[in-house]
Amino acid sequence: MAIQPGSRLGPYEILAAIGAGGMGEVYRARDSKLGRDVALKVLPEAFARDAERMARFQREAKVLASLNHPNIATIHGLEDSGATHALVMELVEGPTLADRIKQGPIPIDEALRIAKQICEALEYAHERGIVHRDLKPANVKVTQDDAVKVLDFGLAKAIEGDASSMDMANSPTISRMATQAGVLLGTAAYMSPEQAKGKPVDRRADIWAFGCVLYEMLTGKQTFTGETVTDTLASVLTKDPDWTQLPAATPMRVRVLLQRCLHKDAKQRLRDIGDARISLDEVLSGTPEATHVPGARVPAWRRVIPWAVAGIAVMAAVALAVVHFREKPSAPAQLLRYEIFPPEKASFGSGLAVSPDGRHLAFTATMQDGQTQLWVRDLDAIEARPLAGTEGAADPFWSPDSRLIGFTVGNSLEDIDISGGPPQKVCDLPGVSLGASWSLLEPRGCDCVRHVCRPNEGSCDGRNAFASNKSGSLTGRSRA
Repeated sequence: MAIQPGSRLGPYEILAAIGAGGMGEVYRARDSKLGRDVALKVLPEAFARDAERMARFQREAKVLASLNHPNIATIHGLEDSGATHALVMELVEGPTLADRIKQGPIPIDEALRIAKQICEALEYAHERGIVHRDLKPANVKVTQDDAVKVLDFGLAKAIEGDASSMDMANSPTISRMATQAGVLLGTAAYMSPEQAKGKPVDRRADIWAFGCVLYEMLTGKQTFTGETVTDTLASVLTKDPDWTQLPAATPMRVRVLLQRCLHKDAKQRLRDIGDARISLDEVLSGTPEATHVPGARVPAWRRVIPWAVAGIAVMAAVALAVVHFREKPSAPAQLLRYEIFPPEKASFGSGLAVSPDGRHLAFTATMQDGQTQLWVRDLDAIEARPLAGTEGAADPFWSPDSRLIGFTVGNSLEDIDISGGPPQKVCDLPGVSLGASWSLLEPRGCDCVRHVCRPNEGSCDGRNAFASNKSGSLTGRSRA
């Protein structure tokens, strides 16, 4: 039941209703003892009658009240007045981020500054073992001086309990919001896939929600939508964000960050919101894409500077070659800068090679279990893809038509088509390989058993792969 202005709740005089949500009604109230305005979140009546849930809420509220950060709305205390129970919170003036997004996409620099402050709030709480669980634009306020305040930190757990023991249909947030005609469930659009499945959640659920909020700020559109709660949750579980909606000027570092935040598999998702803060700080400070400040805390997935520099050098050489051999160059070549990241939970292996047409990058990566595999990244794409069947690969090199990749596996020389299919064994290598290359030869014979090429001993038309070894001989195989 709504509380009328002028009513009193202990020492607090109700001034006006601010809003209502699944976790209670919020009022502006005057603290007669301290002479200040506060926000009172009056808990749902059905919840307040549950003694066990109230006891848990009071325990959780004590922990949440310990949060003291400029980007987190402070909890002052609890107020019980008869059958009415309310949480006394800091009153934050200004519109919510949801109100701001209704006006349209937020300019990139402004959105990144807001996002960085959200990261700082989450990082502070996560370091203290507290997860928000209900991060969304409606729970973020932006004050007149552009300061961000994150609201309702941890209240989802305090009121609803752990997701693993909660019936989603009986969630206070879902039950209340779902009964409001014409209103979609705001929380569902920002739920991580594990939350949508009712599984236990950790800080990675906040990282997912942060990705949704940042995407929405940049595009002006929700990342996942649906006509009903069920449709929205299905979208979260089965659909990918429409990356084409991002502004064309969105920095590559931000695009990569969004993809890592919005990975449906929590194990593959960005693991620390502090890494997101560092990435945003680098973009805002104008740090070049391929460099970082010496001594700064750098996430593991960004420690690839040597490979990025090598990739830039190779691509610059390709660009210069194109300009040199073009009869009538229309314009000077431009240097394109890229950051090449290894796969999640992996490090670069022993080889990196750019295709002759300058469109692909082949490299080996070693996973945490020590297994090495061959990967390919199209330079106009954000993420690389593994090539199945190339476990143990090393020293990749390209065919002249940029269609095949040769590589060594132990004492074998193999190649694989980047469009798909299993790798093909070229031949055995006598001894340790010192590298390999691919050349176009006139028709000649190749004896791959003895690992040497001899003329007039069979047909070897087409492309031939060769590798040198300690004995100085060549190994080869025809690829017509």
